[in-house]
Amino acid sequence: MQRTNIYLNDHQIQMLDQAASLEGVARAEIIRRFVDRGLQVSDSSLESDLEAIITSFGTLSDTQSLPRQPDDRQAYLDKMWQVTS
Repeated sequence: MQRTNIYLNDHQIQMLDQAASLEGVARAEIIRRFVDRGLQVSDSSLESDLEAIITSFGTLSDTQSLPRQPDDRQAYLDKMWQVTS
C-alpha cells in the first residue's frame, strides 16, 4: 500500500469516524472501501442498487428525522395509492 494525504472537512471526518466505529474498522479502511466502490464501473442493475441499500442501511440510525406535516405531495401520493389499489 502507498500512503496518500487528503483534506476533509470536520463533518466528513465525523461521518467517517461514525461509519468506522459501526463497522469496527479504522477510518482508513472505510475510505479504501469508498474509493473501491467509486472506482468500480457504474452499474445500473437492480443487484447493485440493492447492494447499495443493504450496505447503507442503519448508517444514520442515530439521526433524528424532521416531523412532516400533510402537504400537496402527500395528498398526491394518497391519491395515487387509491388509484392503484
